[in-house]
Amino acid sequence: MHTWCVTAREVPPVGDEPGRLRPDRELSMRMSRLARRHTMPELAVRRRLHALGLRYRVQLPVPGNRRRTIDIAFTRVRVAVFIDGCFWHGCPHHGVRPRTNPDWWKWKLERNRTRDADTTRLLADQGWHVLRFWEHDDPQRVADDIATVVRARSSIQRLRRRSDE
Repeated sequence: MHTWCVTAREVPPVGDEPGRLRPDRELSMRMSRLARRHTMPELAVRRRLHALGLRYRVQLPVPGNRRRTIDIAFTRVRVAVFIDGCFWHGCPHHGVRPRTNPDWWKWKLERNRTRDADTTRLLADQGWHVLRFWEHDDPQRVADDIATVVRARSSIQRLRRRSDE
């Protein structure tokens, strides 16, 4: 019987990515099991949106970049909603950087924020209204804010259709 000792190993830098210590197997497994979609804050907002009578698509691929997805999408009125996690998206109030590999985590979180900004720009260039909220925001307030924007854009669309007739 073999006993395996898993320890942190140095991972060399690649491109602009700083070098780092590789996490042990247990931490790596825990991180890989973290929810990437259908998180509790997202589900809480979706339940409230549904209760308000709004219907939406979930995890819709971003037009022009199918590797990224919109958390909650109102396709008819082109409203994209993202519920950003405090850790992964660098919340200024609750975002915490790990003490291990601080340079790598700084680089990783900055890349996430850059990707978020690029996704917002990509959608806005295609006529989408993008709303971003933090996971710690009150779900009812978030749902109310979303409903206000969706209904306003829906009203504008109806007015445009009438004027075209």
